[in-house]
Amino acid sequence: MKVLQLLFAVLLVISCNQKQKHPYSFYYWKTNLKLNETEKKTLKESKNPFLYTRFFDVDKAGGKFQPVAVITKDKSFETDKKIVPTVFITNQTFLYIKKEEIRFLAESIHQLIQKKAKEFQLKINNEIQIDCDWTAGTKDDYFEFLKQLKKTSQKEITCTLRLHQVKDKNKTGIPPVEKVYLMCYSTSSPLENSDKNSILDLNIMKSYLSKLEDYPIKKIEVALPIYSWGIVTNHLGKHKLINALSVKDLNNPDFKKISENEVEILKDGFYFGNFLSKGFKIKVEEISEDQLENAIQFLDKKIDTYNIIYYQLDSKFVEGRIF
Repeated sequence: MKVLQLLFAVLLVISCNQKQKHPYSFYYWKTNLKLNETEKKTLKESKNPFLYTRFFDVDKAGGKFQPVAVITKDKSFETDKKIVPTVFITNQTFLYIKKEEIRFLAESIHQLIQKKAKEFQLKINNEIQIDCDWTAGTKDDYFEFLKQLKKTSQKEITCTLRLHQVKDKNKTGIPPVEKVYLMCYSTSSPLENSDKNSILDLNIMKSYLSKLEDYPIKKIEVALPIYSWGIVTNHLGKHKLINALSVKDLNNPDFKKISENEVEILKDGFYFGNFLSKGFKIKVEEISEDQLENAIQFLDKKIDTYNIIYYQLDSKFVEGRIF
């Protein structure tokens, strides 16, 4: 009996310590569709059949809708994955929008997606994902747009879901879709003076998602960050971002180390494609394996089953990682 009890206890500990494996894929968020060998290898190792690919952004300028940074394609962009067209729309696009403009916007977006898919011979999935940081003031028009896009395209329409849209669901509303993609990053602004990691602060994430299990849409996929950046602070306390910097990039004789992830520039010069002056500071924010694991463990308690979509597929961010 004691042997059986001991065996049960050991099995229980092992099962509790085992990492739940989630099928994973990636967002591809570059304007020029292009894959190097590292990215192709990483994509091939994923068992998930999809690649979530940004086709273009939509903004409104001078009262007119404008597609921004529409994709181009390099011959190196070859994959067996089905492409899920993803479109980012600014929240201001839906401010003071008219009913007939909503229909026009839905038709225009669908047509441009179809045009680019045909032009670049992309094997697209029967899904269009819309990324928009909608608010209480734009929710009605945004939700109507999602319905119109579904009607126009005859495809499954999905959308992203930000942390504040979960926490404040009574104000921001529930989108008329059957599946959402929960964006577990951008927990604060990198352009504020803060000691928090603006890409992903676990305490902020957990606070915003404390009632995630009560969210009405039950089909939830999870987007997690693997990107990094450097936050440059000048003499006046103003900030700007340099994308894709890592802590190892801070190893430079012209930098004085302030902490493990922050340096002060000792000499004027060009660094990472930018002219930076003596006295400027650079703080790197990146995401560790432990941070990702802690986020996944929390989400496992809130969502029964889900896929992970990592943001984003770039050799700078995927090389050396174990997914």
